[in-house]
Amino acid sequence: MINTKLIAKNKRAIFDYEILETYEAGIVLTGPEVKSVKAGHISIKESFATLSGEEVFLTNAHISPYKQAANIEQDPTRSRKLLLKRSEISSLIGKTKNQGLTLIPIKIYLKRGLVKVEIGLGRGRKKYDKRELIKKRDIQREAEKEVREKDR
Repeated sequence: MINTKLIAKNKRAIFDYEILETYEAGIVLTGPEVKSVKAGHISIKESFATLSGEEVFLTNAHISPYKQAANIEQDPTRSRKLLLKRSEISSLIGKTKNQGLTLIPIKIYLKRGLVKVEIGLGRGRKKYDKRELIKKRDIQREAEKEVREKDR
């Protein structure tokens, strides 16, 4: 099994979007940003991925400045380039333009010491879809609770 460590997860993305496909991407970071991410000082709640030409960027992800770094001015929410294969990028370009899908970061993790981002190709859920999802989750939770009580 490959050694991975989860750093941040975007739970809201799974609720707001129906994830159709996922991709693993590297992310271009500066040295202090890597140390800050490894310490867990990152938030991807409000972030999204954008396509610009033949490149993919992670926009609005907040990485807190690393305190022990030299007096380098660090912008916490700057756009950061994501590293994907050219075939994956061309596939994403086609799917986002033709089908109206969105790129959402789902989680950030360490894999063999490298910072990776899992981005999902998703379709936004309507309000009634979200209500239905909540109902299903509540029904499943109640069923599990009843099974646990019967086992006692």
